[in-house]
Amino acid sequence: MSRLDPLFAPRGIVVVGASRDPGKLGAVMARSLTRFPGTVVGVNARDADPAAGRYAGVADAAAASPDPLDLAVLCVPAAVSAQALADAGRAGVRAALVCSGGYAEAGGRGTGYQQDLLAAARDAGVALLGPNTSGFLVPSRDLTASFVPGAAAVPAGPVAVVAASGGMNHALAFLLADADLGASLAVGLGNAVDVTAAEVLTHLAEDDATRAVGLHVESVTDGPALVDALRALTVHKPVVALVVGRNDVAEFARSHTGALATSWRTTRAALRAAGAVLVDDERQLVDALIALSAVRLDPCPDPGVGVVTAQAGPGLLHVDGLRGRGVAVPPLAQATRTALADLLPPLTYQANPVDTGRPDPSFGRVLSTVAADAGIDLVSVYALSEPDALDLPATVESASAGPVVVGLGGPADQVLPQRQALRKHGVPAVDGPTALTVAVTALVDDARARSRRRIDGPRPPMRATVPQRDLDEDEAKTVLEQLGIATPPRRPCSDRAAAHRALAELPGPLAVKVLDAAVTHKSDVGGVHLGIRDAAGLDDALEALEAIGATRFLVEAMAPAGVDLIVGASRDPVFGPVVLVGLGGVVAEALADVAITPAPVTAEDAGALADELSGRALLDGFRGGPVADRAALGRVLAALGDLLVTHPHVDDVEINPLRVTADGLLALDAVLTLGREVRP
Repeated sequence: MSRLDPLFAPRGIVVVGASRDPGKLGAVMARSLTRFPGTVVGVNARDADPAAGRYAGVADAAAASPDPLDLAVLCVPAAVSAQALADAGRAGVRAALVCSGGYAEAGGRGTGYQQDLLAAARDAGVALLGPNTSGFLVPSRDLTASFVPGAAAVPAGPVAVVAASGGMNHALAFLLADADLGASLAVGLGNAVDVTAAEVLTHLAEDDATRAVGLHVESVTDGPALVDALRALTVHKPVVALVVGRNDVAEFARSHTGALATSWRTTRAALRAAGAVLVDDERQLVDALIALSAVRLDPCPDPGVGVVTAQAGPGLLHVDGLRGRGVAVPPLAQATRTALADLLPPLTYQANPVDTGRPDPSFGRVLSTVAADAGIDLVSVYALSEPDALDLPATVESASAGPVVVGLGGPADQVLPQRQALRKHGVPAVDGPTALTVAVTALVDDARARSRRRIDGPRPPMRATVPQRDLDEDEAKTVLEQLGIATPPRRPCSDRAAAHRALAELPGPLAVKVLDAAVTHKSDVGGVHLGIRDAAGLDDALEALEAIGATRFLVEAMAPAGVDLIVGASRDPVFGPVVLVGLGGVVAEALADVAITPAPVTAEDAGALADELSGRALLDGFRGGPVADRAALGRVLAALGDLLVTHPHVDDVEINPLRVTADGLLALDAVLTLGREVRP
């Protein structure tokens, strides 16, 4: 039995703070619960009326109830809620919903009220949802524990909603209802002092009524718990996640890596690595859930999509959207095209996408033919409603087309019954080409996520050692070399004489830099001089460095031209080590064109991060430039992640830039930052 069964499947419910006043929270909650088939009783010490179902205390209500009172809905002020929960626990209640506010979100005394409430719940062994939430609903049980008018109208369906916000929980539930999908459970976590998203996700893994889950995230306190719950759930059921906070800016760290890895990016990366499908807004979330609650592709690193459209314009918009999201729309085999040529007018495009022109009775055979192509894992169909020309639901049902998603346009009174008919046949149907793109992308992303394997086995031994003190650039580069990362020839110098010896020994031209562990952004203080070729130039550089207080210097051979990247690993306070790659220089900061994934990570998966960058064309020989070796880049990123995993005292390590040259990757600068407890 799940700890959350008394919350989401109670036998009896008690409303603490029930009131005669119809406008008060206790009265609103009691009205919402009128459809619940079990016992619902109220408690109001100042207005007890057993004949009306209101008792002086929970113990009295429990004694009079024919059903065990598993759930208490507390509608009392924050200051007395802890005592009310304790009383309910002594009376046998095993779950509580606290909708009222005035807790930690209000600050001041509210923080103490929340701490007292949590302590009371733990002492009583009560699962506590909230506080500060508008509640939850389980439509299949006629359980509407919500003060939001109209929540009872949400029908039962195959999708569960787990939302940080009670308001978003209801907004998403209503959207699912509008999409004719419905909900198996819709829960708003509120302050989530006890029952968390991770626990609800774990509960849903055993819920037969739930086929897919929509997850709304605002902040995360226990990253590993959420990731573990998602990873376990997505093995069996797809999860679509919407993360709020795109414009959140983390406190600037001593390296750029920490600044670029905002909580929003890191949270999305962690959820994606755990198997969740990511979306950008609530409409996309619903469209993705429409698809994933009906269809789930087999695990595949790159599923191929065959597009069949009865209207060329919307079909083109759809294909353009798919390719922009990295979804494969491969050319059909010649044998497939030959078969299609016998079915379609000669002027239609038949290579993929397949444009049928106005649909006719051959439409079903077109679907079957495209689906039979060896490179196609999913068929995506767009059509306008033309009932005089084609019964689309019957056609799709009769076609041997494997997994199919349909985008359907037309008058609502025509589209709705066709959409319902398609869903009865297990075919997800959405409105419009953009919604179709979202739905198909969600299916592809889910299949890709399930094809990736998490690192659970032992990692190669870490040969690098990191002293427990701040390192200067030379020492940081020595660590990189131990990881197998190439660096330019260099000499650390403690005086001018040593610098001149380095000038004679190293191939020019040279870079001369201040060498000081406390100076991490050397260019900002005038600590870098480039293109040094002779003694006079070296003396000028050294004099300028001494003028800013430098006493040690790094003399280094300059690298050949290439494309600069920023790569690094940072220790996120919630999710732990993550690795990052982006375009180097000011581009990374100005455009935030970066990709992130949690560590440890395989070199293969890490190398694929570069393909998520908007500027990835620069890494593929743009205008005759060098081509980045994705495998080598993956090895660098994986090694940096492993460094943090195996060295808990290291907060982050950054290479900026890591230059892509014709001869390979070269680390031109390195910063390694220790945790505050280690720093001298």
